[in-house]
Amino acid sequence: YKFHPKRKWRFDLAWPAYMLAVEVEGGVWRGGRHTSGKGFTADCEKLNEAIILGLRVLRVTGDQIDDGSAIDWLRRALGRQGALAAPW
Repeated sequence: YKFHPKRKWRFDLAWPAYMLAVEVEGGVWRGGRHTSGKGFTADCEKLNEAIILGLRVLRVTGDQIDDGSAIDWLRRALGRQGALAAPW
């Protein structure tokens, strides 16, 4: 989901009507882009801009998807299960 009017930033999943996005963080245990100094700084910029635009962003890992934590957070953030059926 492309959320910024000028930058090419995207989120992995989004529910625009709920102003909610999900960012799946990869390479958490393998030293991926998100854990390098440059990558972390770029992620901070992206997330801060999203917040300024009014988006709520859930950051999740693959482990949190697998153990069900991510879906629980989504349900709570959306306030109802039916909204989960329509991500962009």
